[in-house]
Amino acid sequence: VHDRATDRRHFPVATVCRGDAQFQAVNSPLSEYAVLSFEYGASLADADRLFIWEAQFGDFLNGAQVVVDQFITTAEAKWRIPSALVVALPHGLEGQGPDHSSARIERLLQSCANDNIRVANPSTPANLFHLLRRQVLAPRRKPLFLIAQKSLLRDRAATSPLADFGASTAFRPVIAPVGVNSARLILCSGKICYALEVARREQVRDTVRIARIEQLYPFPAGEMRALLAAHPRAELAWVQEEPRNQGAWSHVRDHINDLAPGRALAFFGRDPM
Repeated sequence: VHDRATDRRHFPVATVCRGDAQFQAVNSPLSEYAVLSFEYGASLADADRLFIWEAQFGDFLNGAQVVVDQFITTAEAKWRIPSALVVALPHGLEGQGPDHSSARIERLLQSCANDNIRVANPSTPANLFHLLRRQVLAPRRKPLFLIAQKSLLRDRAATSPLADFGASTAFRPVIAPVGVNSARLILCSGKICYALEVARREQVRDTVRIARIEQLYPFPAGEMRALLAAHPRAELAWVQEEPRNQGAWSHVRDHINDLAPGRALAFFGRDPM
């Protein structure tokens, strides 16, 4: 027998649901392979529920890589079994060490083909909200690898107005800059956009524009084609905090080459590691 007054005082989570809705927090063993397998199986058993497996650090996916390769990224092609599981992976060079800091975006993007999964790197609360909402409401179920930077939880610049959550709003695969015909168009993905914006304002570079690619796969070709057309003479640059042989660089480079043949895309980032 539960005393609701006591629950409200000592267990505020007990009051987050109304009516017949229920909320349960279940602790799990420290085995990425086992827990991700369970979450994937649960997503098949109940397609109308939002299942999110969130790793404490990006490299925790290493221990569950077999599940990713054998089931999450391939089950629909092999057995016609769809899933809407969300795999949330903290990512970003934030002082957590060479392993914890990386979700190995490059490894995930190498597994992308034939519309098998979604890989997104949202930089705003509204885009994160719409991503998760889409997982439940989308008519076609696809696993989502959610790249989520922990530092954005504390970054006051990473905010969204309430209007971005309202009616007629949706996930934005590309957050395009205001203006046309810039001298330089910087492409990036994730939290580095905020550091770039600060540098742009401090140097008063009004001819530089910064565009965020929020969905890495499927690549938003239509939005990017329109963006490139709006800046036909701009120098194109890709900026990332990851080393050159990691992150989304090679993935984005190939798509930009297809969309804008003949336009050079410069790389700015760390040396290969």
